[in-house]
Amino acid sequence: MDSPAAGHRVTAQILTLNNGVEHVLLQNNQGAIARVCLKGAQVLSWKTPDGEELFFTSRKAILNSTVAVRGGVSVCFPQYERRGILDRHGFARNRTWIIDDSQSWPPPNDTIGRAYVDLLLKPSEMDLRIWPYRFEYHLRLCLNSDGHLILLSRIRNVDHKPFSFTTAFHTYFSISNIRNYKSAGSEVRIEGLEYQNYLDNLLAKVLFTDQGNAITFESEMDRIYVRTPDMVAILDHGKRRGFCIEKQGLPDVVVWNPWKKTAKGMADLGNDEYERMVCVDGAAMKDPITLKPGEEWRGKLHYYLIQSTEPQFYNANELPVADVAPHSSLQQII
Repeated sequence: MDSPAAGHRVTAQILTLNNGVEHVLLQNNQGAIARVCLKGAQVLSWKTPDGEELFFTSRKAILNSTVAVRGGVSVCFPQYERRGILDRHGFARNRTWIIDDSQSWPPPNDTIGRAYVDLLLKPSEMDLRIWPYRFEYHLRLCLNSDGHLILLSRIRNVDHKPFSFTTAFHTYFSISNIRNYKSAGSEVRIEGLEYQNYLDNLLAKVLFTDQGNAITFESEMDRIYVRTPDMVAILDHGKRRGFCIEKQGLPDVVVWNPWKKTAKGMADLGNDEYERMVCVDGAAMKDPITLKPGEEWRGKLHYYLIQSTEPQFYNANELPVADVAPHSSLQQII
């Protein structure tokens, strides 16, 4: 990829860090960057052309490649949380993925200014001993010319028997301060989940219905919103910006912040770092996905940033509109 523009070249470069783990560095033609670790296919960084980091990563994150890093976007498969027989969040986030040069997907329709990489995970013999199903997990990561970050997933059953799975993209967004809920005009809010049903993981997974207000944070939160709309937004008044999250094939949304007490008990999170992060995950977990032999599931996550200099850049219960119209179809970008 070598389309030069605005002083930058579109690149997908392989880097090897000091711990021996390979990363893929994506750069679009405007200078925006995304960095993906092949261990777990984890997106560890998403930066604007001026170098502003949009994902949160803990300063105490464990980087020795034996566990998933506390931050970025972590791929949870074939199990989310502890809802099954496997370790928490499944094994995909702890396996080394390979760069897929098989051209099993055609290149994106519009490659101008866009950097992308295709990754592939297949089960090892060890994986088959703990989860005895053969699959192919194809993941395409695209950094568009407008800085939008897109994750496309294809999971195919290549076994002779059906299997079921749950999945999520555990995503840490960088925010100003989640404790600003008492300060009008500087709070962090989540829009798009009003009146939706949710399971509260802090209250024995009891089912509740949201009462119609945007979500703000006053204490620890761990909720699974089920069968949700396809767009959710994080509005950060403190930074005068927001994130839009569009999703397909991922009906559920997990909202999580550990707050002070739980954060203190986490070895890979600083005591005060919960203030500067919020997790909003696209997920399919309330109703497991079942694939018969030869069947394939597809999912999509589309992240983009919205900026504003206005003191209030959205109306209550009204999601912001991106300056650049987002892709509406999975087929448009593969």
